[in-house]
Amino acid sequence: MSLEKLRNIGISAHIDSGKTTLSERVLFYTGRIHKIEDVRGDGDGATMDHMELEKERGITITSAATSVEWKGHPINLIDTPGHVDFTVEVERSLRVLDGAVLVLCAVGGVQSQSITVDRQMKRYQIPRLAFINKMDRTGANPQRVVEQLREKLGAEAFLMQLPIGAEDNFRGVVDLRTMKALYFEGAKGEEVVEQEIPDDLKDEAEAARAHMLESLSMYSDEMMELLLSEEEIPEELLEKTTRDAVLGGATPVYMGTAYKNKGVQPLLDAVIKYLPSPLDREIRGRDPKDEAKRIELTPDSDQPFVGMAFKIVDDPFGQLTFMRIYQGTIKKGGTYVNQRTGRKERFSRIVRMHSDKREEIDEAKAGDIIAVMGIDCASGDTYAPERDFCTLESMFVPEPVIKMAVNPTSRADSDKMGKALQRFRKEDPTFRVFTDEETNEILISGMGELHLEVYIERMRREYKVDVEVGAPKVSYREAPTVEVPFNHKYKKQTGGSGQYGHIVGTLTPIESDSEDSFEFEDKVVGGRIPKQYIPAIEKGFRDSLGKGPIAEYPVVGTRIQLDDGSYHDVDSSEKSFYTCAQECFRVHFRKASPVLLEPIMSVEIECPESFQGSVVGDVISRRGLITSTDTQGENSVIMCELPLAETFGYATDLRSMTQGQGTFSMELLKYSQTPPHVQEKIIEEKKQQLVGAK
Repeated sequence: MSLEKLRNIGISAHIDSGKTTLSERVLFYTGRIHKIEDVRGDGDGATMDHMELEKERGITITSAATSVEWKGHPINLIDTPGHVDFTVEVERSLRVLDGAVLVLCAVGGVQSQSITVDRQMKRYQIPRLAFINKMDRTGANPQRVVEQLREKLGAEAFLMQLPIGAEDNFRGVVDLRTMKALYFEGAKGEEVVEQEIPDDLKDEAEAARAHMLESLSMYSDEMMELLLSEEEIPEELLEKTTRDAVLGGATPVYMGTAYKNKGVQPLLDAVIKYLPSPLDREIRGRDPKDEAKRIELTPDSDQPFVGMAFKIVDDPFGQLTFMRIYQGTIKKGGTYVNQRTGRKERFSRIVRMHSDKREEIDEAKAGDIIAVMGIDCASGDTYAPERDFCTLESMFVPEPVIKMAVNPTSRADSDKMGKALQRFRKEDPTFRVFTDEETNEILISGMGELHLEVYIERMRREYKVDVEVGAPKVSYREAPTVEVPFNHKYKKQTGGSGQYGHIVGTLTPIESDSEDSFEFEDKVVGGRIPKQYIPAIEKGFRDSLGKGPIAEYPVVGTRIQLDDGSYHDVDSSEKSFYTCAQECFRVHFRKASPVLLEPIMSVEIECPESFQGSVVGDVISRRGLITSTDTQGENSVIMCELPLAETFGYATDLRSMTQGQGTFSMELLKYSQTPPHVQEKIIEEKKQQLVGAK
């Protein structure tokens, strides 16, 4: 296999833009499957949605990988979920891919989730093409989608095609590169027929081509010169420039309707022509012995092996680890070292995945995406031939925002539930499990209601565990709002060796809501507190952050400056200064007018225009803030900011308010101060919980 021809691509988009339907058509046209199944239908469900839950709900929950071939080019394809609750699936897929297809709905355009996906693509600098899907829907408007790509995502976007007909009459596309009309004929649109451009579209096509060439000429001086002297642009130059533009961050836009089998083959042609191969991507690892030193990795099969485990799936046959090979070759039965743990592991079986089916292979080379059976590792681990060889930068994992208590109904279920939670935690870094010390309940936390719901449902089905689920709880945070000086003495001197610690300084609020936003500064001079006690003081403060004094939520946005203090030659110890810092924090944090911060979600609601008034009224009654309303055809799109605490069960309420026609999507926007009356209520509830537990 020549590496130049290999493409590793992902399909990402907003919920319900048609990613899985598009993946299904790609599998069909590349000959991977011989019968098209649809996401929602009477058949077996789409190939890439292989979990029972995915088939029932008609959504993608886990990213599925497969490999296909198009015109002699092998393509590793990953179909990712759209829901923000499964955002880590998109995050880890993009971390290991070389290129992506951003799917947009011709009516919805750039929606809230498209913005998140765009942010993720930019984080890993993934070149991409855009595909405007659902061109057959009423209200389809590709021009508006391209404008939104420019305005909302700041993308250098331009059309590579024009539609022939619109909505119900959408028949095909005009290829602006070859200036030919393409129609998709045959029972499943498998025959691409090239014809002359219809007369009524010729002028529009000329203008659109001129605009495309103008956008591309920014990436090529040679093309710019030819355009200025009004000369013909050679085909090779046009292709080369488009490829350079994509690698340089531009977004060429294609269109079609995957469900009606139109426009998929030209998109596949564009993938192999313009998206990068592993050779075009610059990958750098770190030297574990010297963090500042970078190691250049080359996709060369003869170099020492470096690979990254980006996703873990536990199945009845053991752990399946998805891996991207960046350099070198792995062989079945070979032994490789996990760079994080330093453990040697044997790769007993290597498989190429096709959704949930697998095909055994003997070796895999640089650029490949494969899965290894039976090794024990975590998401984001790097493998290499020897210890301390090279580590790859791990992926970004967002903090969970919602908690739920889960309790098994019988003791027999308790072990099974433990196993299930252990497995889910390993598979998904955004899913956390912990025990509440006061109530002894097992709490699970994640990215949203749907996220936790899916895991609870999987426990019931895959592990046959009967669980009781508590009401969802919000992850609040506590933060100080005013600066407070402290002068705290801790003294226990009753015969024998006592304990003595004394610290002076200030507690100051800082801007931040992340759980590691704590700063400690030591300004003590002249040995007023011996240096060996300073780390104990810092640890005392840090260990107090887990539970704040107001309602026992994590403390954020706090800075401690230590200015002075005193010690006792005999009675002072690390332990006494540690306890002194903890006591000081408990007493003085209360004086800093602390407030509760709550997660605020950015919510996008789509509903028929006739229900807009009641939906907006309902949002305001939930302490929501409307940021914009927009009309698209007969639908209203309402953007608002809503406290997470007010969104539980919102899906049901919205459906009943809009006669089942309203949909919404949301993601975490920020943490902000809880209104005083709400804060009092939360504190009161927490007190009652603690009293009940005792």
